Amino acid sequence: MTNDVGFQILNFQPCGDDRGSLIALEQLGNVPFDIKRIYYMFDTKEGISRGFHAHKALKQVVIAVSGSCNFTLDDGKTRTSVLLDNPCKGLYIDDFVWREIDQFSSDCVLLALASEHYDENDYIRNYNAFIKAKNT
Repeated sequence: MTNDVGFQILNFQPCGDDRGSLIALEQLGNVPFDIKRIYYMFDTKEGISRGFHAHKALKQVVIAVSGSCNFTLDDGKTRTSVLLDNPCKGLYIDDFVWREIDQFSSDCVLLALASEHYDENDYIRNYNAFIKAKNT
């Protein structure tokens, strides 16, 4: 499902006509897990960075449904940047992938589909603890 760094770009097929476009997201269809939580971020202030964590079990698909933002993904060995700027593309992020999000455009709305309910114990919020957990 993912490349060596633990992520994959998903291409969503838009449907539409002269009235506009629509993309349907379906669990275990074009989203590769049961969706247990949906949230979105918006009005992120200029110069702000978010994320700075990994998850022990949670998997995510994130989509910039409006505007753009940049993800830096890290598997403990390789760091890769991915620009999200198209609502027809999603970013699948596996568990144990460190993520940092920045370069939010003023109109960015970032939608996240999560495989698990919110659980603070699933978060790794310290990069050194993340590296240690990856190597055990």
